[in-house]
Amino acid sequence: MRFHDVSICSVAHVDAPCRVTSAQLEHRLAPTMKRLRLPLGLLEGLSGIRARRMWPKGTKPSDAAALAAGRAIEAAGIDPQRIGILINSSVCRDFVEPSTACMVHGKLKLAPHCLNFDVGNACLGFLSGMEIIGAMIERRQIDYGIVVDGEDSRFIVDQTIARLSAPTTDQATFWANFATLTLGSAGVAMVLTRRELAPRGHRFLGGVTVAASEHRQLCSGHVDRMETDSATLLTEGLQLARRTWDEAHRELGWTHGSLDEYVIHQVSKTHTDKFGAVFEIDPRKIFTTYPEYGNVGPAGVPLVLSKAAEAGRLEPGERIGLMGIGSGLNCAMAEVVW
Repeated sequence: MRFHDVSICSVAHVDAPCRVTSAQLEHRLAPTMKRLRLPLGLLEGLSGIRARRMWPKGTKPSDAAALAAGRAIEAAGIDPQRIGILINSSVCRDFVEPSTACMVHGKLKLAPHCLNFDVGNACLGFLSGMEIIGAMIERRQIDYGIVVDGEDSRFIVDQTIARLSAPTTDQATFWANFATLTLGSAGVAMVLTRRELAPRGHRFLGGVTVAASEHRQLCSGHVDRMETDSATLLTEGLQLARRTWDEAHRELGWTHGSLDEYVIHQVSKTHTDKFGAVFEIDPRKIFTTYPEYGNVGPAGVPLVLSKAAEAGRLEPGERIGLMGIGSGLNCAMAEVVW
């Protein structure tokens, strides 16, 4: 899908305030790791994640999403009543129903005519929300739209540690749940509009997606746990990414070295390094967040983009690739001209 009239007004993030180190999580798992003869330092050593963030107990995903949305709306300098759609993409939800988008809509006091709903596409949900809003803007159906995401890893990590602390936990169970311990928390939001309404905006050119749903059972997430075949997921995900790159080459004109910045959904050091190696990406073109923030799911791509912009890495006119692989498997790649 390619857009000609869509711009990003603003992108914003909110860091969860509670920093939790990998060493702290391992301390809670020390009896199990000792029994299974697993060395301390394993979590940080294998993932490259020193720490992740968590929200205070009682914080809901809609709270985090609304905080980020408020920042994005303020940065865009627009009247919130002109927003025609709000899409929430978080894996974490306040309730099964109503939608988390509805909760955010109410907290922001958006207009009654503003559509609001959740989009679920694992770690690609935010990119999917961008495409839906982009298509509506391209058709001039709305003036402004906002994608939001609030993730909180506290509950699922606590439940996983409790489960792994059982005396019956074996090596297979430990490794199947290992990826859950890499999860982090964040709030992110992005306001999109037509180019004429944002003369200083950043063009969203659209993107491509490719599915490999034969691998849909490699990662299954639940409210209290996530079970993952990490090795196979990485191998098959990179194969899918190669096919998606070919689509981006045809649709967006991507070639090796043609992009100025690669904004990647980051799972771990291994995932990020191997992804970069496959596409021969200069590591200096990848702004890494995983060492301090872990894997924040669908908040990952916008979090990297927002933090890279905040750090002054992005210059006007630069081509920015947004790239991610989500369980299912699905892969998405999109382009923003900053």
